[in-house]
Amino acid sequence: MKIVADKAIPFIEGVFEPYAEIRYMDGGSISHNDILDADCLLIRTRTRCNAALLDGTSVKMISTATIGTDHIDLSYCSSQGIFVQNASGCNAGGVMDYVFSALYGVAARKSIDLSDATMGIVGVGNVGSKVEAMARRLGMEVLLCDPPRESREGSKQFCSLEYLLEHSDVVTMHVPLNVSTRKMCNEEFFGHMKFGSVFINAARGEILDDEALLAARGRLGGIILDTWNNEPDVNRDLLDIADIATPHIAGYSFQGKLSGTMMAVRAVARYFDISELFDFFPHQNAEGMDAVRVDVTNMSQGQITSIFQYNYPIFTDDFMFRMDPDKFDELRSGYRYRREFFID
Repeated sequence: MKIVADKAIPFIEGVFEPYAEIRYMDGGSISHNDILDADCLLIRTRTRCNAALLDGTSVKMISTATIGTDHIDLSYCSSQGIFVQNASGCNAGGVMDYVFSALYGVAARKSIDLSDATMGIVGVGNVGSKVEAMARRLGMEVLLCDPPRESREGSKQFCSLEYLLEHSDVVTMHVPLNVSTRKMCNEEFFGHMKFGSVFINAARGEILDDEALLAARGRLGGIILDTWNNEPDVNRDLLDIADIATPHIAGYSFQGKLSGTMMAVRAVARYFDISELFDFFPHQNAEGMDAVRVDVTNMSQGQITSIFQYNYPIFTDDFMFRMDPDKFDELRSGYRYRREFFID
């Protein structure tokens, strides 16, 4: 059995060596010739898995240590009998921490009162659900928009996108990238947002129309961007207007990376029947799995802000990115994973 793996997947080296021939490569450099005789690809988002890469190879299975699959041509893989597995939900806790650390950081800098804020969450899957729970714990009103869930569960707890935008003080995006969400944050979208509201995108850069956000900056109270069109070549005009800008690291928590690698390895093990890895977990790094827990009962907004900034000093990430945006990939690959925290 032969595996080609992205060398940037954390804690992966040494795992498959007893059971397979494995080659570690830079994910963005994996080519057609590199995988001609590979049985499995173990990747992250930098490997574009399409017909150009896969046609005529022996690849039977793709396991991505990420929640998203927009870097994989799922239709092509299905037509060729290539099994695809993602690490659904692995980074949800890290993104949730990012959203509130960024939000309270911007609120502190711009004197935005969040005490009676309404948060609109667009996309209420693994990440959006965690964001929802935290927002409610912090005493915020919450509006939810998720058409796929609404069609399955009914409309009782959901609202339309237009209603959410018109009534939310904070709008945070947690949708997957697909045909219906590409450039959904457009001129009409921002035209419906409340004056002075905060916009957060930690989902995918391609859901945003850059020019529409640039045009809307005067009516928004805050802009927080972690994901970008054309990564790693980010729009410098957007970088200049963002209150917080980071290089696609919202989900880069220690726990999230452990979980992503765990899920990816277990998926490969089950597909190729490597029973010794069915319950794989990178135990040598498990001492960081216990997250910080904090009780915010009766705390002021200032005290809550201090807790968020202490547990995740997000302005450091913002500063490092602005210092040299050309180091987008370097900042991601060399990122020191932070520890997740929870509000009791």
